[in-house]
Amino acid sequence: MKICFSSFFIFMTFYILMVTLPVFVLDNLHGSKQSIGLVTTLFVMAAVMIRPLTGRWLDEVNRKALMVGSLLLFAVCSLLYLFIQGYTALLALRFVHGIAFGIAATATSVIVLDVIPERRKGEGIGYFTLFMSLAMVMGPFIGLTVADHAGFRMLFITISAFAVIACIFGIWTPVPSHKPRPQTLGNWNIQRYFELKALPVSLSGFVLAFAYASLSTFISVYAKSIGLGDVASYFFIVLAALVLISRPFTGRLFDRRGAHVLVYPGILVFMAGILWLSRASSAPEFLATAGLIGLGYGAILPSLQTLAIQAAPGHRRALATSTFYVLFDFGFGLGSYVLGFVASHTAYSTMYFTAGMMVSLALVLYYCLHHRAQRTSRETAGPEKSQPSARIAGEKDTADPTAAARTQEETAASSS
Repeated sequence: MKICFSSFFIFMTFYILMVTLPVFVLDNLHGSKQSIGLVTTLFVMAAVMIRPLTGRWLDEVNRKALMVGSLLLFAVCSLLYLFIQGYTALLALRFVHGIAFGIAATATSVIVLDVIPERRKGEGIGYFTLFMSLAMVMGPFIGLTVADHAGFRMLFITISAFAVIACIFGIWTPVPSHKPRPQTLGNWNIQRYFELKALPVSLSGFVLAFAYASLSTFISVYAKSIGLGDVASYFFIVLAALVLISRPFTGRLFDRRGAHVLVYPGILVFMAGILWLSRASSAPEFLATAGLIGLGYGAILPSLQTLAIQAAPGHRRALATSTFYVLFDFGFGLGSYVLGFVASHTAYSTMYFTAGMMVSLALVLYYCLHHRAQRTSRETAGPEKSQPSARIAGEKDTADPTAAARTQEETAASSS
């Protein structure tokens, strides 16, 4: 539980800054629409660059020391926002802060895997990401409220306090013993930094994050542009409320029925929500789109993350986690910049329409790179190879008729 709270306050800081820094850049630093996207992109690109190294370090060095060190750096960076007076200094700080975030977020995501039973991976990861969803609902609301009523100095004091709390919980977290594995791969071997078996579903995560960047980065300024600035903070409350309501059910459904029954509807609902957002003109419409987006996002993200982890051998799950988040963060950062460019040359409504249409690519990638490959792998294995898994599952839990199917799903996901 302590690691969940540490992750919660990390992402509280992350989401607060994501929705408030665009306003800070426009109003206090007199930046442009495109400069908003760069502030987000630089942060995320730094996280992207450090995550492959973090996945390697988590397998080769002391995990507790790595996590605590990154949390200390994260807290120092959060405090330094109080002293920012220029755009260039902000960019430099965002880069270093992104490095600290990339290490800390990857370390907490990997450490929590050590304590989740294998047969409940989907449900366990769902509950862990539930804390991230809580941050997603509380962070933007707190950030926008504090910035509007108390100013940015108080906002930066608030994120500093949250970062310190994240560090304290990280220090208190009992980390299971981990014996570093000797490396037989060379320093320049790509498999030392990436888990290639996690790439198929991670590419779908990349597209999802690309589109989601339009929400975290631009929703507050978009709401003001259509006369709905007063309800901007409530957008994230509705979005995350639907994530929170659906998360316990989606985790169990994943473990019992597999990912397909969640991913396909989730992508379509997520896409519909963003496309509707591009046409929203009233507060009820605006908040209804948040509900659709939250419902879709809540089904997709933990499903893809679990599939990426299950695709890797047990000793490479740290790399699988970092590989998934490398592509997710890269999609988020690229989306912030590219969609910011679209908004600066057209309109925010056009930008959201573009983001919504991009989501359809996630559907194609998931089917072509994961679903079809999984089905082909199962057909190639034949009944003689799938029988042992079913038999073992039946011996383990004969009262649960879904256990064998679930084990076969996990085996197929691992072999893909």
